[in-house]
Amino acid sequence: MKRTSPFSVLRLLSSVTAVLCLLASAPLARAAIADHVVRSTIAGVDVVAYKTGVQDVVTFRGSLPAGDSFSPAENLAIATLTGGMLDKGTTTQDKFAIAQKLDAVGAELTFAVDDTMLVFSGKCLSKDVPLVISLLAEQLRSPAFSEEEFTKLKKQIAGRLQRALEQTGYRAGQAFAASVYPPGHPNYEPSTDAFLAALNTATVADLRAFHAKYYGPAELTLVAVGDVDIDALKADVTKAFAGWSGGVKHPDYPRIATEKDFERDQTVFMADKPNVSVILGQASGLRYTDPDALPLRVATTILGSGFTGRLMATVRDQEGLTYGIGARIGNDTFTEGDWRIIANFAPDLLEKGLASTRRELKSWYEQGVTSAEVDRTKTNLAGSFQVGLATTDGLAGAILTTIHRGYPLGWLDDYTNNLNAVTLDQVNAAIKKHLNPDNFVLIKAGSVPTIAK
Repeated sequence: MKRTSPFSVLRLLSSVTAVLCLLASAPLARAAIADHVVRSTIAGVDVVAYKTGVQDVVTFRGSLPAGDSFSPAENLAIATLTGGMLDKGTTTQDKFAIAQKLDAVGAELTFAVDDTMLVFSGKCLSKDVPLVISLLAEQLRSPAFSEEEFTKLKKQIAGRLQRALEQTGYRAGQAFAASVYPPGHPNYEPSTDAFLAALNTATVADLRAFHAKYYGPAELTLVAVGDVDIDALKADVTKAFAGWSGGVKHPDYPRIATEKDFERDQTVFMADKPNVSVILGQASGLRYTDPDALPLRVATTILGSGFTGRLMATVRDQEGLTYGIGARIGNDTFTEGDWRIIANFAPDLLEKGLASTRRELKSWYEQGVTSAEVDRTKTNLAGSFQVGLATTDGLAGAILTTIHRGYPLGWLDDYTNNLNAVTLDQVNAAIKKHLNPDNFVLIKAGSVPTIAK
């Protein structure tokens, strides 16, 4: 079961916009990517290499199933804490020695825990690939789990969460996820208080047990893009990961009914805030691979993606009621996800802003979108992904995301055609089939005037 811990939400706040743009866009329409990918199982690791024209630089992306959803029921913080200890030293060298080796060659190597995965990324010069692969393997295989570092990490996480509780966007997102998903659903959001309590009771022994159970090559994926010597990379992985076993396969989550009773209009009052964060939406019931997911993404982009979306054009540009508003569909890589409008309003403009937002939503829902909007949006989505794939970081991320979604890598090459095949009728039908504004939940977090009075 996947859970979204408060800490994982906090980590993603700063990067969610960029990630959503990447995942919603269409792949590059150029020479077939899949034909140039070399994919092999090396020492149990799924190694995916793509050599590009970039000189001297290699970018890594990778993951294994050990995210928050795998934390034991009795302590939801264990997965985050285990991942947080990977860069705090190993059984053979401390964190300072590792950092010094990376800094000496200008290399990067980072780890993070999201809802379902332990994810890592790195970048280095081609000549330093052996060093980075060896350090990656060492940190994954044999973290020290120092009591001293563990104590520091818990304090750091607790401090970040306490600060996050003062952010209106964080509080709104947490309330929304807890409302539209029932307990037990992979996207259900536990409270920050529950996570903080779990931090206090977690032990190093818990982390060691979690690491022993979930860390291993069973579904470890390593993507390398750039000036890659593929034969040398295979040799480096063989040397670094030889003899490692264990880990788990990512579960095929069963579809779980998301209908639940909840208060449709909820307020999280926060005193002395200059804005009110608003989320309006529902569980979508769709996974990214479902047939209607792409048409609904096109429709959602028309309503609320950036300055070309209807919401920004009207609620912000024409009426001046907000600095930011948009719509998105997401959280659907491994499970069915959600659909939401996200906005920020000054307290004294809240009611006008909500009225304007609902008016645009109603028009979009009842009257649908136009053929011209669909054509323009498909072109924009294809173009934005081409820009994303122009860097080794973007290409490595796109390859890993494709694998996570369960597609063959040829999906990257076929997606533009699939996008272009989406019709106006499919887009408008998807809106009516999967959304119901009458049942949307409305979350308001901040200095809501009616509560203050």
